[in-house]
Amino acid sequence: MLLVFSLPTARASQRVAVWRKLQRHGAVPLRSSGYVLPNTAENQERFEWLAAEIRNEHGEASVAQVQAIDDLPQQKLQQLFIETRSHDYEKLMSELRPLAANSGPRRRARLAQLRKRFEEIVSIDFFDSPQRSRAEALLARVESPPSNHRVSATKVVRTQFKNRTWITRPRPGIDRVSSAWLIRRFIDAKAKFTFGPPPRDGSGAVPFDMFDTTGGFGHRGDDCTFETICKDFGIRDVKVRLIAQIIHDADLEDEKFGRREGEGLDKVLKGWATEGLADHELLRRGIELIEGLYHSL
Repeated sequence: MLLVFSLPTARASQRVAVWRKLQRHGAVPLRSSGYVLPNTAENQERFEWLAAEIRNEHGEASVAQVQAIDDLPQQKLQQLFIETRSHDYEKLMSELRPLAANSGPRRRARLAQLRKRFEEIVSIDFFDSPQRSRAEALLARVESPPSNHRVSATKVVRTQFKNRTWITRPRPGIDRVSSAWLIRRFIDAKAKFTFGPPPRDGSGAVPFDMFDTTGGFGHRGDDCTFETICKDFGIRDVKVRLIAQIIHDADLEDEKFGRREGEGLDKVLKGWATEGLADHELLRRGIELIEGLYHSL
């Protein structure tokens, strides 16, 4: 997609506003004139809205679908996008590195800002810059610095958790439905779920996210139940790690990772709960929500 535009010289502030939006959309400039984005429906919509905004400011704008650019072959054009995003990741990493040794009171807020910036860059990293994995690894290390104090984790043998019944509290919320999704998808595809008080010894049910039980899986240290299960079962899926951050912030409301997606999911679950849906129906719908979130990442 190609956007070519002009604005009156007196519209300096509007020109800056357009430039900022082009950066946010991930567009790259051509040496001659105009800005380009990969040809997708989403990018076309972005350019069309921007063109309409420019025309409203008494400028001129055209959006075109371009088959080829004679002095910029496809491979070179893709490399231009990769280099631009690589520069964005490098700048992000330069801001992350000082935080690795910083434990000041503003560290968490700054980390949340940089996490948000990382996700913004990823959303416009159309051709998978090689710097993305480096930035993601550095961000993970800074967010979870090594600690001398390690909360002991449960020694888990996966085969002991196949074809089991898992029990949790009634009216499942964001942490419990996401934990159930995690169990079904990565631990026990045939897991059954029930609701009630902590099970008595010998019942065979595996408790999770219970307030008053020493067995099973629940909050541990600074972790929500979803995070505990991830660690105990050694689940290292990249998307799951992102979901763990989303669920943590939604459940514990401490803004540790600066992730806001879980707030909307949590409100949807609470809205369904007010409709009087049965616990099993709440859980079923919640699992579908998390599955959709997983595929969106």
